[in-house]
Amino acid sequence: MSALAGLTVVAFEHAIAAPFATRQLADQGARVIKIERPGAGDFARGYDDRVRGLSSHFVWTNRSKESLALDIKHAAARPWLERLVGKADVVVQNLAPGAAERLGLGYERLAAANPGVVVCDISGYGSDGPLRDKKAYDLLIQSEAGFLSVTGTDDQPCKAGPSIADIAAGMYAYSNILTALIERQRTGRGRRIDISMLESLVEWNSYPLYYAFDDAPPPARTGASHATIYPYGPFPVRDGSVMLGLQNEREWVSFCDIVLQQPDLARDPRYDGNARRTLHRAQLRERIVEAFATLDVAQVEARLEAARIANARVNDMRAVWSHPQLQARGRWGEAGSPAGKLPALFPPGSPPGAARMDPVPALGEHTESILAELGASPREVQAMRQAGAI
Repeated sequence: MSALAGLTVVAFEHAIAAPFATRQLADQGARVIKIERPGAGDFARGYDDRVRGLSSHFVWTNRSKESLALDIKHAAARPWLERLVGKADVVVQNLAPGAAERLGLGYERLAAANPGVVVCDISGYGSDGPLRDKKAYDLLIQSEAGFLSVTGTDDQPCKAGPSIADIAAGMYAYSNILTALIERQRTGRGRRIDISMLESLVEWNSYPLYYAFDDAPPPARTGASHATIYPYGPFPVRDGSVMLGLQNEREWVSFCDIVLQQPDLARDPRYDGNARRTLHRAQLRERIVEAFATLDVAQVEARLEAARIANARVNDMRAVWSHPQLQARGRWGEAGSPAGKLPALFPPGSPPGAARMDPVPALGEHTESILAELGASPREVQAMRQAGAI
């Protein structure tokens, strides 16, 4: 896909939120130039070494980009940095709060020379307010946004496994950048985008917020089960567990009749309506677990399918890698990397084989070619290298 071909994105990014946003742009054909610290690079490169010596986080969020190792604070790097951002369509940054402005990379300064530039700033709490300078990482924002208060069990709050606050911020950055680019087609001008991880995750947390409206009790922490719909969650069977979910009274009757084979249960007044089933979930769970105790996964799945009750397997990562639905739909491609070719999921919504799948870059892999493109001679590049600017 090349919908964004011809657009240049310059990214002062690290960790997950900004790299995830710019990878979406790269997937759609934009040229993404990733500025990295010489010798160290994006610190997500060092999170782990699980992908043939490469970091799982970095491989996930950085394919199809070019890596420019440049010390943006070094005087020798400054002229080339100015040339680069002066030609950019989009500038994305998630540096420390206030760092972009101190480095002359704020929107007002960039737009004075390049009125069409779209500048997207991503931070934990936004560009103003009492917490604007507070450090923010994914788990801290999950806590601040109230996400932990409704996730986990009665005894213990739990974080989401993936970096959900980073992902939320990255996707809002991506959608806002696309909106700004459409707007620029009409006005000729770019704009500044201010993305807050806190606001992004609070938006995703809006159902628990409204459920607790006007000081009403919030949803209980119910592990992998749904807090306010029942039965909806994992249930043990003889050889494992099955995830299932009901949405309405028609499904409840069908569940009792076909799955549990206890049609009279559907008329029990304790379970007449979702609110009452949720209230009496402990007793109802006992009935379901007892009914499933002698059945295996395949038998329960067959009954659930016959009753047209939504269900799923409780997969681990190995099962997802070999998931038959992803295989049948051709959703796995390949992307190069310093460790060789790696499997990569095609972006959701893109036809199989049509999305851009260029390599994950080595640190500084494109430094010399980008500087040459900006007009630097081999002698100037060598001088910058000797000075530690690249």
